[in-house]
Amino acid sequence: MDGAQVRLTSLAHGGGCGCKLAPAVLQTLLSGQTAAHPYKQLLVGLETGDDAAVWRQDDGTCIIATTDFFMPMVDDPHDFGRIAATNAISDVYAMGGAPIMALAILGMPVDKIAPETVRRILEGGRSICAEAGIPVAGGHSIDCPEPVYGLAVIGLCKAEEVRRNADARPGDALILTKPLGVGVYSAAIKKNALPFGAYDEMIATTTLLNKVGAQLGKDRAVHAMTDVTGFGLLGHSLEMARGSDATLVIDIDAVPLLPHAAALSQQNFVTGASHRNWASYGEEAIVLPGDCPDWRRHLLTDPQTSGGLLVSCDPDHASDLTTMIKAAGYPHASVIGRVDAGPPVVRVAPGQPRG
Repeated sequence: MDGAQVRLTSLAHGGGCGCKLAPAVLQTLLSGQTAAHPYKQLLVGLETGDDAAVWRQDDGTCIIATTDFFMPMVDDPHDFGRIAATNAISDVYAMGGAPIMALAILGMPVDKIAPETVRRILEGGRSICAEAGIPVAGGHSIDCPEPVYGLAVIGLCKAEEVRRNADARPGDALILTKPLGVGVYSAAIKKNALPFGAYDEMIATTTLLNKVGAQLGKDRAVHAMTDVTGFGLLGHSLEMARGSDATLVIDIDAVPLLPHAAALSQQNFVTGASHRNWASYGEEAIVLPGDCPDWRRHLLTDPQTSGGLLVSCDPDHASDLTTMIKAAGYPHASVIGRVDAGPPVVRVAPGQPRG
């Protein structure tokens, strides 16, 4: 078989962050893990389902460590490498830090994929690392039944710049930095139904580094952050609500979408992960408007590969922060809701958010 002619997506049962285990399954698997209480320098571990682990050194410098990898959601190997690398590095930015180096994680069905295709994947990842200003300093590879690529990433920040997903405060405004819809675009790709120009839209958002997270970590008006990836906006909002013991209110009309996302969702281009996400949240955890159509719910549960940052901030600074984020290269950044005192749930409502 000529590996260069094989569609990467045909070799994988899922793609991108849609490969992630459903939230409920992951919670079950981690429920028996021993908490890392003896390690006083471990500032962020498993407790809050945060984006990365954070270790504080004696001088106050924090080491941020994360890993992320998945199977291809696109057929172009260079684009696959770029998307996977951008997604992996995002976890460091979501903690308020800046990356310093990466290690490659590679699993390939060597009997099905040509060496040049694998090289293109690696080159794509390296190009994004170069854009982030970091080296790929090593890695590990295996012969694998399905193609897998990603990175382990190390970053740094000061202790006061760490931004967990568990520190949102009642009264805060919520900002989302990138539009939703990557999952429905990838579902359309599998059926060769993506509209003209939409592929470029998807690549543009999935390869846009969340560098602004390092800047937001230095701003005291920013209280909590997380990146929106495989669990969808509702899933990652629910993690923030539970970690912060507060109610997150999402204005469904304010959530930014990729240009074709609504139309594709109405045509039922929905990933299996979107359905698994919804089934995992729990009946009491998400409160939807009574007239919310399924296609809109699918967008809120849509797994985002290399999605944007969800930022909880002082409402008096929300407008200025949104303007700054847009100026930094995120034109879809929007205030999408607020944090209320109340039970740890996510309430989706129409109308304009505060802030």
